[in-house]
Amino acid sequence: MPESIGPRDEGDTEPVRLPDGNLEHLDATVRQLLDQSAEQARQLDNLASAPAGSPFAGFPPGPAMPAPAPAPRPILELEGEEFESEVDTLTDWVETFLMDTYGDEVSTAAPWCLQWQEHEDVLAWLHALWLAYHQHKEPDAGLAGMAVWHRDFLTHTMAAVRAPGGSLSACMTDPDRPAHRILPGPQRSARRTGASTPDTGEAPA
Repeated sequence: MPESIGPRDEGDTEPVRLPDGNLEHLDATVRQLLDQSAEQARQLDNLASAPAGSPFAGFPPGPAMPAPAPAPRPILELEGEEFESEVDTLTDWVETFLMDTYGDEVSTAAPWCLQWQEHEDVLAWLHALWLAYHQHKEPDAGLAGMAVWHRDFLTHTMAAVRAPGGSLSACMTDPDRPAHRILPGPQRSARRTGASTPDTGEAPA
């Protein structure tokens, strides 16, 4: 039977020494336990703050969803800086893309105006065309998206805006002679304005 190894000095015990590899493993285990304890504490906090009966109680909150972009509005409904900013953006698109690509020669059959932004109906037409362009070039519009835009929006809009008798007919009909004139619209009727009638001199009831 082997002799038991006693302490070196009376009352003292031999210190236990572990290999370095065991120390690293023990340190990693302790860190893992601490991380698990912290995660459990977070879950308990979420559980305590969740509404009673919530099916998501105890789950960490998900990422915040971005706020939806505001729906586009007709340009004539905008005011102030919002209106000016929209006109500037639309002007860049009209002058660097639309007219460069689809602007036929200026003539009496297809007039144009370098100050087209001052014609309210033209501004509204081209803004609507611009919005439709952005919608139909998106991937969810499908492979035929731009073909639909050309057929249903571009052709009809350009025909209306540059019609021989339209809003721009008193403007530039020759590229060498720029002109700008806003044609007067229909006059309000006497009934709408409350003006006196020429026969009786009395305001209508």
